[in-house]
Amino acid sequence: MLIREIKPEEKQLFNQVVRHPLQSWEWGDFREKTGVQVVRIGRFSDHQLTDGWQITFHQVPKMPFTIGYAPKCSLPDEQVLAALKTIGQRYKALFIKLEPNVGLPVSQTSSAHQQIKDFLLNHDCVYGRPLFTKYSFQIDLTKPEEELMNNMKQKTRYNVGLAFRRGVRINEDNSPAAFKTYLDLTFEETTKRQKFYAHDRDYHTQMWQTLQPAGMAHLLKATFENKTLVTWILFVFNHILYYPYGASSSQNREVMASNLMMWEAIRFGKHLGLKTFDLWGSLGPDADPKDPWYGFHHFKEGYGPTLVEFVGSFDYILDRPKYQLYRAAENLRWKWLKFKAGLPIPFKNFWAL
Repeated sequence: MLIREIKPEEKQLFNQVVRHPLQSWEWGDFREKTGVQVVRIGRFSDHQLTDGWQITFHQVPKMPFTIGYAPKCSLPDEQVLAALKTIGQRYKALFIKLEPNVGLPVSQTSSAHQQIKDFLLNHDCVYGRPLFTKYSFQIDLTKPEEELMNNMKQKTRYNVGLAFRRGVRINEDNSPAAFKTYLDLTFEETTKRQKFYAHDRDYHTQMWQTLQPAGMAHLLKATFENKTLVTWILFVFNHILYYPYGASSSQNREVMASNLMMWEAIRFGKHLGLKTFDLWGSLGPDADPKDPWYGFHHFKEGYGPTLVEFVGSFDYILDRPKYQLYRAAENLRWKWLKFKAGLPIPFKNFWAL
């Protein structure tokens, strides 16, 4: 068994073994364009690449240290953790945040996840502040359309039909004009209306210009009476469809354009022959209707998905004294940001993407 850094000529092989778009080579290229340092390592067995990890290193403001981040990575073993420690020390990292892409339906998670947690907690990891939600909804795209429609809640199914009867239409449009509309809806309406943090226009533009030519990012738009009401960016990676970004107009909300958008996104994934549609986050079981994100959760829940629980977020500590000081300062920082923005506590960390 050998762990080493991945060479540029191994890009295709790397993409075949990693399991999430945030671990893809193209995502790393995009993050490098934003000024983030990227390292990719792989596990080799008999000279064959069998698994990979992509880590981004983020500078702590005004400090000579970094923070490593491996979102939606494979579960590391002792040998991988040793390699991560060596790389982290090279980049003067206080810790590397690990968010393994290990998820199971909530009914199956207790014993399997506990073994993973015990392993990490016994190897210099502690529970960390989550940047990715612990739960997500997933839809099985291998099922027939009729079955997927029947799995919806009655109200959701009605709203899908209503939107179509009213004349809402969905199509893929990856043109510069359509992407500009997405940006306008994101920054002039959605983030202000829903009061969450979002990356700036340049971040989204760099992401689109990197992932769309690679065939990973697709833009769907919902139109009504020649107006674009909803735009979604979907990711396609290794037979799975993802819904990471969406924006909507406050106009004509009565025509239920978002409901038809979700259904057509499902059909889009089936047309491509994909196996699963990951809705990119949800609340957990018995979600509280008073939670500020309950509206998103309830909307997705209407399509009859499976609720999946991931193992969670762990900080692999490389410098414990400095890490403790960092966590104390981080807690104060987030409390200030939430107070300043008038956001409820807790809130979703959109900046992590």
